Amino acid sequence: MRTSTGTAGAVSRAASRPASRAALTPTRTTLTSTFAAALAVALLASGCEQAGPGASRTAPVDLGRIRLVSYDGCDDMLAGLRAAAARNVGPWGLGPPQIMYMEARADTAAPRAKTAAPEHSTTNVHEAGADEPDLVKTDGKRVIVVNRGVLRVVDAATRKVTGTLKLVDGDQNWAPADLLVSGDRALVLFSGGGGIPFGAIAKRAPSSGPRYVLVDLAGKPTVTGTLTASGSHLDARMTGSTVRIVVRSQPEIAFPDPGPDLTDAERIRHNRDVVAKAPAGAWLPAFETTDAAGHATKGTVGCERVSHPDEYTGTSMLTVYSVDLAAGAKGIAAPDPISVAADGDTVYGTASSLYVTSNPRMLWPRPVEPPVEDAPSATPATPAAPVPPVESTTPGKPAVPGPGTATPANTAQAPRDEPTPSEPPAVTAEPTGTAQAPRDEPTPSEPAPVPPTTETTPGTAAPETTPVLPPEETEIHRFDIGAPGAPRYVASGKVPGRLLNQYSLSEFEGHLRVATTSADLSGPAAGESDSSSAVYVLDARTLGKVGEVGGLGRGERIYSVRFIGPVGYVVTFRQVDPLYTLDLRDPKAPRATGELKITGYSAYLHPAGDGRLIGIGQEASERGRTLGTQVSLFDVSDPAAPRLLSRMFAKDSGSEAEWDPHAFLYWPATGAAVVPLNSWSGERPTGGALVLRIDDSSVTRTGTVTHPRPGGRGDARFAYDPGIRRSVVIGDDLWTVSDLGLKVSALNGLADRGWIPFD
Repeated sequence: MRTSTGTAGAVSRAASRPASRAALTPTRTTLTSTFAAALAVALLASGCEQAGPGASRTAPVDLGRIRLVSYDGCDDMLAGLRAAAARNVGPWGLGPPQIMYMEARADTAAPRAKTAAPEHSTTNVHEAGADEPDLVKTDGKRVIVVNRGVLRVVDAATRKVTGTLKLVDGDQNWAPADLLVSGDRALVLFSGGGGIPFGAIAKRAPSSGPRYVLVDLAGKPTVTGTLTASGSHLDARMTGSTVRIVVRSQPEIAFPDPGPDLTDAERIRHNRDVVAKAPAGAWLPAFETTDAAGHATKGTVGCERVSHPDEYTGTSMLTVYSVDLAAGAKGIAAPDPISVAADGDTVYGTASSLYVTSNPRMLWPRPVEPPVEDAPSATPATPAAPVPPVESTTPGKPAVPGPGTATPANTAQAPRDEPTPSEPPAVTAEPTGTAQAPRDEPTPSEPAPVPPTTETTPGTAAPETTPVLPPEETEIHRFDIGAPGAPRYVASGKVPGRLLNQYSLSEFEGHLRVATTSADLSGPAAGESDSSSAVYVLDARTLGKVGEVGGLGRGERIYSVRFIGPVGYVVTFRQVDPLYTLDLRDPKAPRATGELKITGYSAYLHPAGDGRLIGIGQEASERGRTLGTQVSLFDVSDPAAPRLLSRMFAKDSGSEAEWDPHAFLYWPATGAAVVPLNSWSGERPTGGALVLRIDDSSVTRTGTVTHPRPGGRGDARFAYDPGIRRSVVIGDDLWTVSDLGLKVSALNGLADRGWIPFD
């Protein structure tokens, strides 16, 4: 079963100070970035007994407030959910066809103030004060990592494993997991569901939903409690020691097959009868907590803790659970859940606010762009290297060869008809008072078919099939998480278009900035260049619109967004990469001030000090065919004239940092940056961590870190290479993490200092 509209989440009070009038030049910051992303649908949990029944891009979208309302009781809730679900049921159940898709996430790191622990990096998060789950955490004294169902604690000084805790049985070690840590408490988040706790196979069936495990790290790592929720994990944020977990779910309603001879209209009538008889428990997922001894307590969300927007589909629920790690010595206390009858696909948090957004069209098939075919290069392929050679494009500086390269002849070359890093591409800075869309670029084709759904009025015969595309708009719900305990609902609103990920949202001085792409996929000319992006400024207290700037990247979509103080940066792409700079000092009159057009695109943007911006993405041909990972340095000190200063290019490669910023490390103290890199240019895929130095004018390669390959017989071309996924700085050490172990290298020079295998 699928959900189709709505949104909910928890977020805190926004400051209501007037917008800053400071200069637009961004200042050096320890801001970090992460994640992404996440996806769609929602959850709720309940304690009710069964009760009686009870757009086109150019089309205007009402941006008025959407309010959340509590139900009068269980009877009112059940009647409302049944009626809403009946309006949205189709011949095959609830929602459009099942679609698999992924969202991007991101990570970075920043130095902390000196404490008893060595100076160290932290998870690259979007907002300071809102920690995000990731597979490795450090407090400078120890490194805590979860891998293949096993939690390990490593002493940073001795580089020895001091604790190991197996959390799932061996045949369940595929389950993806992340960490949040506060003091001597760690919360391990198994988002995939289905895991069997280690040692509990005979006592407990696999979980059908996500599982959250609280671990005491004070001595030998020990499980002190668990929380299992019905539904699927969306995301989590930690402020102070309190973790807010957002879970989504769909009603558990079985739709018996009435037989092959019924028409769609008859099937719909049959399914509506099924919905009309469904109990409250079908919508209200349960949860279960256990203590250190394994004693289980089951619970549901009470009807009085369930809210709903004015309009909702009845096909999904969102639930926010609150877990205080500081109070976890005796296990997980009551998770204090609240629920909203809405969908959710993106979570964004600050130190005091939690936002959950949804876009009904997220659940529908996305346009699939045809591959770009370029003429084969006349230049023979470059011999492969264990890690692809990379080149530096800094005016007046030579290219930097890859590892083991003696001469420039061995460096990776892009096809000659492409802008290669050794020959700086044509870069056009266009200072403008308003952003101008490229005039001569090809328009994108978006040929995705729109699956039919059925739209009917209760009490009338349903038509066979009527294609109805959900509106291209994003609903936003804000909750206050500034105090311990359950979040407090603040406001709801909506904007046209769809978000890319959580970096499309930014709360600043009492306002929420939202970047979206809109496209008309409903008509005969669907997808024919009818896409455009915009940034909306909302009042964080009401989520009503204050201002907007549109017309960004016509015929393109957003590939990355970054808001830094009163400035915004938006990258759109189809065949070239316009980087737009936005002046957001006046919330009522935001404006585009500059535009830079280059080949390729940046999928993640990271602040790098006064007037500098780092981009991680892909170089591309002039026709839009991607060629390999590139790391770019932009001068954005003049918002009217952004410039490309330098970039590194690795042909035939990709980086996890392009879709998960948690994989990117930037250490401002030394200018070091670490990017995981996987290459497919040789006989076998290879992986490593590319270490760069980024100063005010250049990106320079300093070396590559690789992990030992697993032993074994057979063709070396097919040997497993796990690749490096994360990196951490502790003092003068660089720690890198793969599925095989931890490697410690000197931050200066990259000399090997230790290898800690995951046995």
